[in-house]
Amino acid sequence: MPLFAFIVILIFLGLSGLRVLQQYQRGLVFRLGRYSATRGPGLTWIIPVIERMQVVDVRVMTQDIEPQETMTNDNVPVKVRAVVWYKVINPERAIVQVANFEDAVRQTALTSLRSVMGQHSLDELLKEQEKLSSMLGEIIDKVTEPWGVEVDRVQIKDVEIPQSMQRAMAQEAEAHREKRARIIKAEAEHDAALKLTEAAAKMAHMPMAMELRRMQMLTEVGAEQNTMTIVMMPSEFVSAASAMVRLADKAAGGND
Repeated sequence: MPLFAFIVILIFLGLSGLRVLQQYQRGLVFRLGRYSATRGPGLTWIIPVIERMQVVDVRVMTQDIEPQETMTNDNVPVKVRAVVWYKVINPERAIVQVANFEDAVRQTALTSLRSVMGQHSLDELLKEQEKLSSMLGEIIDKVTEPWGVEVDRVQIKDVEIPQSMQRAMAQEAEAHREKRARIIKAEAEHDAALKLTEAAAKMAHMPMAMELRRMQMLTEVGAEQNTMTIVMMPSEFVSAASAMVRLADKAAGGND
């Protein structure tokens, strides 16, 4: 009977030491409190009572960084939110070197976010978010690398600015759009004046061009199907009238 009980105890102890690790898990074995080995996925066994296994997830994890209020380089208060993607590449260091690597990554991201945002202006923060996100990821990765944690990506996802600053930026953008519209209109009028001047100069040297333009205008007016009546006078009449006016002016000057 004692032998049977001993065998049962051995079987129970043997079965209690069995562990199953998933593909995305790694098991750290501690023997009497001392790190012994890292086990891969599948079925594994540890010595009951003497050994203890701590499971670590090696998948990419997402850490949402709560909004951080900070002051930009140009003294504008902003509230920034970010997301950090990271994964454990060395389970031993992630457990042995730092007490809680998840909280450590979050705290590092918080302090780094405030530091980076304070070194740049509001325009850079709004226009160069990809660049600042990459810079932030590099800074966090340098801190977490000794812990066996690799930062995969950091993304700034929300930037809140005061309402007064939003109104000022909207007015500035409207003023820029109005300025651009006026410049475009002035350039169009300038180009049109140059073209009209060139056309007038050519028509002055070629009287037939004026007649062709008149005929074209008649065609355009007729195509619109309106009730307007236009009487066209030959250009010779206009020239003759001009000559008579000049003669009359000379005669009046001679009588004086």
